Amino acid sequence: MRAIGTRLRLAAGLALLPLLAVTACGSDSGPGAVRAGAQPPAAPAAAPVAAVRKVESAAALLPEDVRKAGTLRVGTSVGSPPGAYYPLGSSRSNGAGSGGGSGKAPAGQDIDLADAVAKVLGLKLQRQDASFETILPALGSGKYDFGTGNFGVTAERLKTIDFVTYINDGQGFAVKKGNTELGRKVTDLTQLCGLTIGTGAGTTFEATLTEQQGVCAKEGRKPYDVKVYSDNGATLTALQQGRIDVIMSTINGLRYQAAQAASGTTFLGEFHRLDVGFAFKKGSPLTKAFQAAVDELIKDGTYARILKKWGTSPSAIESSRINPPEHSR
Repeated sequence: MRAIGTRLRLAAGLALLPLLAVTACGSDSGPGAVRAGAQPPAAPAAAPVAAVRKVESAAALLPEDVRKAGTLRVGTSVGSPPGAYYPLGSSRSNGAGSGGGSGKAPAGQDIDLADAVAKVLGLKLQRQDASFETILPALGSGKYDFGTGNFGVTAERLKTIDFVTYINDGQGFAVKKGNTELGRKVTDLTQLCGLTIGTGAGTTFEATLTEQQGVCAKEGRKPYDVKVYSDNGATLTALQQGRIDVIMSTINGLRYQAAQAASGTTFLGEFHRLDVGFAFKKGSPLTKAFQAAVDELIKDGTYARILKKWGTSPSAIESSRINPPEHSR
């Protein structure tokens, strides 16, 4: 491994940074993954979901038993802004959300979009925090009706999961601020040969890095090393302490992180775009209603206001799709 971490090692005694870790196409894998001593940001004041009303034509697409019950169970990976996190001053709450419960609800783009869709459909959400890597398997067992966690649509996931898209995000890289070794953009994994890359467990990033593990050897170069972390706060800490050279995570999350001065990171550009969607068990009868609800939010401007609130407007989609093919690299 090239000695980037050594040359750019933080001074001894560096305290943990505020929590500015990123969401994932994969996400944080622990409920409310705020590390000890970390301080999440406050939520933006805008409240675009408040004005959303039920749309009968979308609600009519729901199965009759769901309309009568009036609730849906959602497994939510709560980790870091802008996707889903516990803002400054809030507390963790299992079972909280549109359906009530104790404690304060999480905030973030994914939370707002799920709540807005529920309002369009005339439903309440029973939200349960879950680690990212457990949500998709739990859909098949019936534990949740759908899942949120910035889940990227991939060919592999489409074998067992249905998706309703709501944003276009994807994979990117970041380094510690001041690191000029990689330049401003990573477009090929061979640029990472000999380096140590940190990423999240069970994510599309881990899958991509594993799948492409042999690219450096083909060029006669030292392979990159991959370190997998249980939450994104741990990944960011590892970067700042010089234990990894690069973070691979979501485009929107890394951009958000780099925009915060205290994070000490630099975004290295987009690597691979992915549609992101609400996740359902294969064959779920809910997908058409969710698609219609997302399209209603796009049509009435609520969608644009939510993305503006969280700084993700460049990732807006024109319309929702059910199970689109994975974007080619």
